[in-house]
Amino acid sequence: MTSVRVRGIYTTALTERLHDEFEVVQASPPIRRRFDAAFDAAPADVRVDTTDDREGVAVSGDPDGVERVAADLAAVGRDAFVRDDDAALGAVFNGRVTETLGSGAVVDLDGEREGFLPFRAVDGSVDDGDRLRVQVRDPAPPWSDDRPQLGGGLTVPGGLVDLSRARDGVSADAPGERATELVRSTEILPADAPEGWGVRWQRAAVDAEMSALGDALDDAADRATALEDDLRDAPEPDDALTRVTAPYATTWCWFGRECRFALDDARRAVETTMPGHHRTKAGHRSASSAVDFVEAVVEGGDLDDREFPFEAVTEQYGPVEGDEVALVHGKPDGRCYSLGTGDVTGYDPAGTITVRRTMRGSGTYDALGTDRERGDAAVTELTEGRWWYPTVYRGEDGERKGTYVNVCTPVEIFPDSVRYVDLHVDVVKRPDGSVERVDEDELAAAVDAGHVSAELAEKARSVAKAVESAL
Repeated sequence: MTSVRVRGIYTTALTERLHDEFEVVQASPPIRRRFDAAFDAAPADVRVDTTDDREGVAVSGDPDGVERVAADLAAVGRDAFVRDDDAALGAVFNGRVTETLGSGAVVDLDGEREGFLPFRAVDGSVDDGDRLRVQVRDPAPPWSDDRPQLGGGLTVPGGLVDLSRARDGVSADAPGERATELVRSTEILPADAPEGWGVRWQRAAVDAEMSALGDALDDAADRATALEDDLRDAPEPDDALTRVTAPYATTWCWFGRECRFALDDARRAVETTMPGHHRTKAGHRSASSAVDFVEAVVEGGDLDDREFPFEAVTEQYGPVEGDEVALVHGKPDGRCYSLGTGDVTGYDPAGTITVRRTMRGSGTYDALGTDRERGDAAVTELTEGRWWYPTVYRGEDGERKGTYVNVCTPVEIFPDSVRYVDLHVDVVKRPDGSVERVDEDELAAAVDAGHVSAELAEKARSVAKAVESAL
């Protein structure tokens, strides 16, 4: 059975979802308290980590295990989007430095993807144009602006123990005497690190049995040897930009609003869970403690029949009238970009905000066929949980230039941004009153490419038809 380690705001829900089909290991103390089950402090084949922006999770580890876990997470809800990453955890590239910044260098990995190499992660100087071999230390989700973080040496990451060619001897990420005990225990284990590789025990190793420590070190040693074998006959960094080897896989899973509420249901089977638990925690880092407090003092039954408290959440964290928010426009293939930042000019505590943006460029409004001029206003009405939102474009003189209705996954109104994934098909209403559905061919292409499920595509088409009729 594939072993899985889970961390982050989705841990309880994902543990509940995964523990029947997978062996959950290295469980945190709260998880051990919540589940009537034994969790070994054993090596993990796959690690599931909440992304820094709390929008989804990274699934990294053994390629077969990652594929199985990612397939399970893709079924959490209709608005789950899964994408494999060539710049996976531990992947090794022959790259080229394209730019040096204050703290590191930008490295072109393969002609399409860039990474960031901190100066502290390499020996010696790094200059523009240098060809060098780098390894991915920390992958970056496709919907973020971050580059994967790179290192100059080789490592074999693991949940219990890491091996590194840049480290000597044995050390442990544990407090005081426990670190000393782990270091001493290494001497009597039946496994050894390959020559030239340093050992670094992780904090989770403190709770592991000696047999698990031996298994973890043995597995890491095998991976280190395999990595060296892969690199022995690999092309030199001076040759073409390329991915040399990828001992692990990384897959990203973005959760939409329906997914977050489905994960609420999974968590509720184990622990008192307020409506919108994951939706609230995803919106603001400091909201976690507030959510935990509510759930600690309110009996579960008193929360079961309540709705997501949009008014309370937005009044505490935003956005309300007078705030600024960005419209963060996701794409089913994993890309994400901002449509710009606007002022919240209207706020309805029932779940709707109005955002006004001032256009700064010129051109033509997509599908509307009307001129876009500097100073135009785009007024967008966004309702939490709705599968569409309208934007009305007007000139400086107030002349209406058309309405564009974007069909998307359920809208989430976070404190500093509104997020969704665009589902391609849209509806436009031109100044002459004519109404048309557009970009249905792009939705069909996304289905063919595997970026949008047939179920989700059918939902998008039905929403577009309903909007078209209403206009």
